[in-house]
Amino acid sequence: MFSESIIKVNKEGTSGDIAIIFSHTKNKAIGVGLYDPDSPIRIKMIYNGGGATIDSDFFSEKINSAYAIRIPLLETNTNSYRLLFGENDGFPGFIADVYNKVLVIKLYSAIWFPYLEMILKSLIEISHCETAVLRLSRSLQNNKENTGLSEGQVLFGKLENEVIPFVEHGVQFSANVIKGHKTGYFLDHRNNRKRVGELSNGKTVLDVFSYAGGFSVHALANGAKEVSSVDISKQALALAMENGNLNSYNGKHHTIAGDAFEVMRQMISKGKRFDVVVIDPPSFAKSKKEIDIAKKKYQQLAQLGVQLTSKGGMLVLASCSSRVSAEEFFSINQQVLDSQSRPYILQSTTQHDVDHPVTFKEGAYLKTGYYLFTK
Repeated sequence: MFSESIIKVNKEGTSGDIAIIFSHTKNKAIGVGLYDPDSPIRIKMIYNGGGATIDSDFFSEKINSAYAIRIPLLETNTNSYRLLFGENDGFPGFIADVYNKVLVIKLYSAIWFPYLEMILKSLIEISHCETAVLRLSRSLQNNKENTGLSEGQVLFGKLENEVIPFVEHGVQFSANVIKGHKTGYFLDHRNNRKRVGELSNGKTVLDVFSYAGGFSVHALANGAKEVSSVDISKQALALAMENGNLNSYNGKHHTIAGDAFEVMRQMISKGKRFDVVVIDPPSFAKSKKEIDIAKKKYQQLAQLGVQLTSKGGMLVLASCSSRVSAEEFFSINQQVLDSQSRPYILQSTTQHDVDHPVTFKEGAYLKTGYYLFTK
């Protein structure tokens, strides 16, 4: 609830104070939230539809409901998943990811400090994790009210090694749960990575903005003939090589460090073509003023991708910019591909994997299109 939506507050609160929201017309309780004086979203809603008792049982019930959604994923050969997906699971500003037997909690708001101990207990019980690590957003790392909590702190158990091996649909990976981005890895693309792997047997594959090689490693593990991973970060490419080497494969794995747009232009000038091209950039629109620039970049990436995809090849275009809707993103791709002389088929579009449920419109950010070129 944004601050301008609040008509009256009976008293000022501190981070994490329980706020009961009343309808200004009927003077009836319509929900419960946690007060956040440091955010324009002054009240983070954790319950809708009247009043509620906020205690360990309340949080345990919500965590059990979240876990139940993930059960189909955990019945596959996968031991890494997002157990709590922030607002979408009723925990705004709270992320909980599991890597094998290690639970990584990432907090983006101080409202959770008073409740962390009771929530952690429920998370450990349901996930059966042996270790829990805390990651804090930059703002919280500098927060004087963090009650002794620190970035990378081990909250439960022992962490023998900060690099944790895990399995994703039978493919081996690792995540640095202390120094890695976010909680150590990006789990939301899991199903798309699996699908790209299935498409890659005997093929040449280009993975642009590869980071730690998620798509690349699935391709290699599934029999790709040759994989080229492109990223601006040499450190990320080293991780991609390491993750690849956790699996047995016979194909060749090349890493190319540089600006993705420039690398692709150079490849085009040299006549390079690939059977499978994956373009999965970071978010281009972190604020409203960046939306137009983001759309232009998506347009450019689609144009470059078309030129790099071979006859009968698959172009996979993805976006994680929440401010660019799926409708807008797929429309940009369609306009670019329709303007080319090459016939294509939009095979399918996908969104988040099952452990990233979307329960409100603004919670949707990930979208991916699969474009098959017939000539």
